Amino acid sequence: MANTKGNTIRTTASILADAKAALPAIAAASPATLDSALTVAAIELERSTPDILAANAEDLKAAEGKISPVMLDRLRLTKERIADMAEGIRGVVSLPSPLGRVLFESKRPNGLVVKKVSVSMGVIAIIYESRPNVTSDAAALALKAGSACVLRGGKEAFRSSMAIVTALRRGLEIAGIPANAINLIEDTSRDSAVELMKAEGFVDLLIPRGGAGLIKSVVENATVPCIQTGTGICHIYVDKSADLDKALDIIENAKTSRPSVCNAEEVLLCHKDIAHEFLPRLYDRLVTSRAAENKPTVELRTDERAYAIIGGQKAGKNDFDTEFLDYILAVGVVDRVEDAVAHITKHSTGHSEAILAEDEGAIDTFVRTVDSAAVYVNASTRFTDGGEFGFGCEMGISTQKLHARGPMGLEELTTYKYIITGNGQTR
Repeated sequence: MANTKGNTIRTTASILADAKAALPAIAAASPATLDSALTVAAIELERSTPDILAANAEDLKAAEGKISPVMLDRLRLTKERIADMAEGIRGVVSLPSPLGRVLFESKRPNGLVVKKVSVSMGVIAIIYESRPNVTSDAAALALKAGSACVLRGGKEAFRSSMAIVTALRRGLEIAGIPANAINLIEDTSRDSAVELMKAEGFVDLLIPRGGAGLIKSVVENATVPCIQTGTGICHIYVDKSADLDKALDIIENAKTSRPSVCNAEEVLLCHKDIAHEFLPRLYDRLVTSRAAENKPTVELRTDERAYAIIGGQKAGKNDFDTEFLDYILAVGVVDRVEDAVAHITKHSTGHSEAILAEDEGAIDTFVRTVDSAAVYVNASTRFTDGGEFGFGCEMGISTQKLHARGPMGLEELTTYKYIITGNGQTR
């Protein structure tokens, strides 16, 4: 089997076996040793900037015309973005180790001491799409949490991801940690993704990070434990009590600062009492003013009530259920905060929602009744991110409720075991 350059590649089975074989050495390493290895890996990542940029240029050239401009931006690396990736690793290093924490301790009447202690998962596999920065984030978090990682990125970013992983593995070897603590699947066909989903006995946790199709495939086909990182149909509701100037700033940021990411706003809901004042101002901010400044404009897909006020493009039947990942925003008008909540309950993916309001009653209703992983009050949804939450970086945004929810940092990448100490007790 050969990779995109025609070279012989490591098989997925051999990579999984190598990752599992690296676990004893990782488990034997102290948290300080793991931190040292990550520090060296960050240095090697920065030293490899020319190689990484050259590989990324090949990926960008191959992807041009095949993916949208905003997705090309997700794929693109720069010196600054690589520096940010290295800083992300250092941010993980600066965090307390999640390993060996005593979560519960009890001395039983018979003298047994029962401790619940945080431990590593083992081998964590991550299937993701076109963002090569995920490669370094995932590797750093997994190793800090005492696990080996097996990364399976998208075909369009393979060269970039391989250059990143090569640098990180070199750093680990310099620091005395097995290079196979960090692995990249070299088979870019769908077969390798399926193999990861079925790798019982080798993969302890599988995390899909990407679009709805990828997540659906993993959820439906995986026989290994997996955490569902959901798509982001993120809503912002503008209440009648909102500060409209503040609201415009927040919405422009949530929609346009980086529309291709999962925490970008996809739906705007506006209270009917301010719709005639606010929606024209919204149109001016997102369309007219941005055009005048030679910025990408936002296509507004409006329900009937919003269309009667500002026009735009009439929303289709799926527009309020679509993660656009582009300069597109679905816009609707609602009668009450309860109606906004009902709309979100019906259409949300459970990622991030925001209310823009000054009325405490409306805020309280929204926060109590919206059932999403992150609920904002007067702030952009773009903050749903491990780094912004103080986790260093993240493995993904979990929209499920068991084990992990929201940005997945170090704590969510550990499990626990019970250690029971006795002095000859029998039962």
